[in-house]
Amino acid sequence: MEKRSYVPLIILLVISILGAFIPNVPTQIATEGLNSGDTAWLLVSAALVLLMTPGLAYFYGGMVNNKNVISTMLQSFIAMGVISVLWVVVGFSLAFGEDVAGLGFVGNPMTHFMFKGVLDGPVFGTIPFALFAMFQMKFAVITPALVTGSMAERVNFRSYVLFIILFCVFIYSPLAHMTWHAEGILFKMGVLDFAGGTVVHMSAGWAALAGALYLKRRKSLLEDHVLPPANIPFVLLGTGLLWFGWFGFNAGSALSASPLAVSAFATTNTAAGAAGLSWVLFDAAKGKKVSALGFCIGAVVGLVAITPAAGFVTVPASIFIGTVAAIISNYVAHLRTRSTLDDTLDVFPCHGVGGMVGMLMTGVFATSGVNSLVTDQGLAFGETTLFINHVIALVGVSAFAFLGSLLLLKITDLILPLRVSEQDEKLGLDISQHDEFLVEA
Repeated sequence: MEKRSYVPLIILLVISILGAFIPNVPTQIATEGLNSGDTAWLLVSAALVLLMTPGLAYFYGGMVNNKNVISTMLQSFIAMGVISVLWVVVGFSLAFGEDVAGLGFVGNPMTHFMFKGVLDGPVFGTIPFALFAMFQMKFAVITPALVTGSMAERVNFRSYVLFIILFCVFIYSPLAHMTWHAEGILFKMGVLDFAGGTVVHMSAGWAALAGALYLKRRKSLLEDHVLPPANIPFVLLGTGLLWFGWFGFNAGSALSASPLAVSAFATTNTAAGAAGLSWVLFDAAKGKKVSALGFCIGAVVGLVAITPAAGFVTVPASIFIGTVAAIISNYVAHLRTRSTLDDTLDVFPCHGVGGMVGMLMTGVFATSGVNSLVTDQGLAFGETTLFINHVIALVGVSAFAFLGSLLLLKITDLILPLRVSEQDEKLGLDISQHDEFLVEA
């Protein structure tokens, strides 16, 4: 019988009681300046971004072995519950609250504590402030879920939940503040991240690398006995859901139903297509067969790489970005297989490396012709300031996300052991962690 634990339930009950006694009733909801078309598009975009998390569950779930499908998929789904509550309580305030001490690193946790002043906040551009908060919440949900792929098949479920809470508070929210808040240190540097290449994918990629290093190799790898992916059609389904949802992720980040959203929509689709082709053709050039898994992974890498650049670059540039990102990620994934690093689903080569390539490419191809907010154009247009700032930011963000995640993993491990026992790993996490199993046809 599982050891009883009352602490998580007590914490949720305390938050619930706070919700009852701190209702934060809006005084007067602002309507002046609202655009119904923009509001409708952002409502749809927020829903599309949330759909990406179940898509990720299928994408990851299909790639692990059949003893760990449910546990891997649940790790994505549980993030939808945990981060949704945490974002309302304090996450949004840490990311988009008033800057603390003018340092540009994190927001005041009390500015929007329990969504204070959010429902009746000022209009954010042409959409309700609360809609902006909910749209951003979907980004916060999927980011820690991305990390799970590196620790799959050996991470303790309770420890994982604790880790994603700490990650959201101490890594994700500060990075969102630094990059997207007007007082953020990276924002003031002029760093461009249209939809989360730095905030989402680089942070998740570096956290994934930290997780893989900290948890060490799976027992099956040490015994040279790796089980095949459980369900390739799951991976195809997950890729389709991710690709579909990514239009909300990138085009929605225009925060309006505008030509900029259309441009981001076009670059997103084009980069994904180019990257999927690039991955399988690169494999073919090495003598491998064209595989469904390869195309799916490549397409996702293209989506990752175009994310920071989507609203800043031209459509032709997106072909180059997708193609190059897939080749680089493919090569890094190949190097990973020849090392002792056990990043189960290659999260770092795909999301970490893909995010970094996208960040650098934004510094190369960003142009004011696409987005008037680009004050310093990219390297391809003869200017160096933006590219240099992106290189500096890349180094700083990488160090912050990697070292910070290592520290949080250690803290988590001290509270709850991160890795399951050898017996539980051999049995499979579906049974050992959840007492559920996949019924084979």
